[in-house]
Amino acid sequence: MTKYLPIVEKFHSLQGEGFHSGKSAFFIRLAGCEVGCPWCDTKHSWNSKKYPLFSIDTLLSEILEVRLKGASFIVLTGGEPLQHNLDDFCKIIKNETNTKKNNSIKIHIETSGVNNFSGFYDWITLSPKRHKPPKDYFLEKCNEIKVIINDSKDIQFAQDIKEKVSKIKKQTNTYKEKKFFVQPAWDSNKGYRLAINFAKANPDWTLSLQTHKYLSIQ
Repeated sequence: MTKYLPIVEKFHSLQGEGFHSGKSAFFIRLAGCEVGCPWCDTKHSWNSKKYPLFSIDTLLSEILEVRLKGASFIVLTGGEPLQHNLDDFCKIIKNETNTKKNNSIKIHIETSGVNNFSGFYDWITLSPKRHKPPKDYFLEKCNEIKVIINDSKDIQFAQDIKEKVSKIKKQTNTYKEKKFFVQPAWDSNKGYRLAINFAKANPDWTLSLQTHKYLSIQ
């Protein structure tokens, strides 16, 4: 059982990316990542030993507090959050936030899909990486796919991912409909140009931007 998790930071802000962009959320950034993207903007989160452990009960207290302040869901991010077993976290948070007045708070997760699945979520954002492709389970079960664009190989990767998802859709009865996003890597002029042109030419894909960075908020 996992009762403690290494936390890089926790904050109440607006979701800046993807389908839920602009909505009030409580972010919990877990430490630890073995995916190692060279363009990652949170490399400081990779080493889980650098960060303090927080009990789930402590996190629950903060979640209850920010919910009263307007946070409509939790976002588990990283690092790579699924390097940790999140069964206990999800079970406790769901149970303890389910009251006569409110349903359980929604839990979202952002993952690269390379680790084993744990926990249960209301929204799964899959951000697949070219050098470490995701497991098929995530391609089937996620709600949105967000491919980060740095160069033309990432565009081809996005197309390959969409094709693989289409094959999975034909093969299973449990496929979950999903949204597709291309998001330029921060401060990458080439990435912006490629992502914009790709979204213009491919109506199944939507451009996602890191709006929180433009707004200078967390």
